[in-house]
Amino acid sequence: MRSLLCYGDSNTHGTRPMTSLAGNGRFPRDQRWTTRLAGLLPDWEVIAEGHPGRTVLHDDPVEGAHRNGMRVLPAILESHKPIDLVLLMLGTNDLKQRFSVSAMDIALSLEAMIRFIRRSETGPGGAAPQVLLVAPPPILETGCLAEIFAGGAAKSQGLAARIATVAQRQGVGFLDAGQVVSVSPVDGIHYEPEAQPALAQAFAEAIRGLSP
Repeated sequence: MRSLLCYGDSNTHGTRPMTSLAGNGRFPRDQRWTTRLAGLLPDWEVIAEGHPGRTVLHDDPVEGAHRNGMRVLPAILESHKPIDLVLLMLGTNDLKQRFSVSAMDIALSLEAMIRFIRRSETGPGGAAPQVLLVAPPPILETGCLAEIFAGGAAKSQGLAARIATVAQRQGVGFLDAGQVVSVSPVDGIHYEPEAQPALAQAFAEAIRGLSP
C-alpha cells in the first residue's frame, strides 16, 4: 500500500466556515475531503496532516511559531516515512495582512518547501517522495476574518498562476483548486460541505494521473 501525506492548513484539517473568531469546529470525519479521498483510493494510506493557521514558512507572531509549515515539516515527514506522495496545499494563511508578502513570495516559499521534501530522503528506499502541488482558491475579505486577511483577496487572484509556474519549474504535479471549489461567503477562507466531495474527486483523478 502506498502512502499519501496531505500537508495543509485548516482546509485540510476540515475546519467549517467561521461565523466568529471562536470558530465553528470541524466537519465530521466522514465528510472531510481527506476521508472521502481515502475512500476513492483504496490502495493508498491517506494521512491527513492539516493544521489551522499553518503558513508555508512564516512564524506567526500572533498564533505562534509552530504554525510555520517548514519548521514542523521535518518531524512530520520522518514520522510518516516512507511517503510515496505529498499533496501540498498551503499559501492561504500567508495572505494575512501581518505577513505582508506578495503572491510571488508565497509561490517561491512553496518552491523552497518542495526542494526540502526532495532532499528529505523520506520516500520509499530513502528516495524523494513525489509532490502534488495544489494552488488554493482565491479568498474573499468578508465576515469575521476580513480584517485579518485585509489586502489578501487581490493578491490571491494571481496566486494560482505563480504556483503553476513553480510546479512546472520543479517538474511536480499541479492542481488549481480554484477550478474545482470556491471559498465560503461566510468567512471567505474555508470551504462549504459540498466542496469536500468535489475536492476529493479532483485529487483522486490527479493522483491517478501521476507517474508511478
